[in-house]
Amino acid sequence: MPTDAYASIDALARRRAKAKLGWLSHAAIYAIVNLALIAMSVAQGRHWAVFPLLGWGLGLFFHGLGVWVFAPGNALMERMVQRERERLSAEGRAGR
Repeated sequence: MPTDAYASIDALARRRAKAKLGWLSHAAIYAIVNLALIAMSVAQGRHWAVFPLLGWGLGLFFHGLGVWVFAPGNALMERMVQRERERLSAEGRAGR
């Protein structure tokens, strides 16, 4: 394997690993903070903690989609890119 190909694979692998670690730390902080909020909410006899739980959970969900589903080099993303390449090359051939 050429050195430049190895370097680009290594850079992509590092980028994806860093994104996954970022999501995991986001999820851990989400769990810790929301457990504390739930404990405070229950101690007060109210159920207000559900609102930050759901709001932040939605943000965590979309962060996870960006990291685990639509990340560069992901199988789903690569299939979508390949389909677009095929579609664009077919349009290019039809336009000639």
